[in-house]
Amino acid sequence: LEEVGKRNSSREAWLVIHGRVYDVTRFLEEHPGGEEVLLEQAGRDATESFEDVGHSTDAREMLKQYYIGEVHPVRPCWIVKTKVPSFWSTWLIPIFGALVLGLMYRYYMVDGKSS
Repeated sequence: LEEVGKRNSSREAWLVIHGRVYDVTRFLEEHPGGEEVLLEQAGRDATESFEDVGHSTDAREMLKQYYIGEVHPVRPCWIVKTKVPSFWSTWLIPIFGALVLGLMYRYYMVDGKSS
């Protein structure tokens, strides 16, 4: 899509429609809506604009002669989810550990003195 973005002038006009790239430079002067309409969309994805106009079957057939390639799909980036600490690891394990330490302290220190 970066390469298409460079082709946005009357000297070289490329459009992307439904993932396909079209070089419409030769068609600029022939376009019934005027070349301004095409130049406004040149260098980017014009799918929505193309469909909004409601082009005829003939216009869609004519488009085939300007086809020059396909847009490479953008590589997906991976999102790494960080694990949110659960209730167990956040509260219960430390509380349990403190309880065990408290019981051990009581057993060895308090009960140990009375023996």
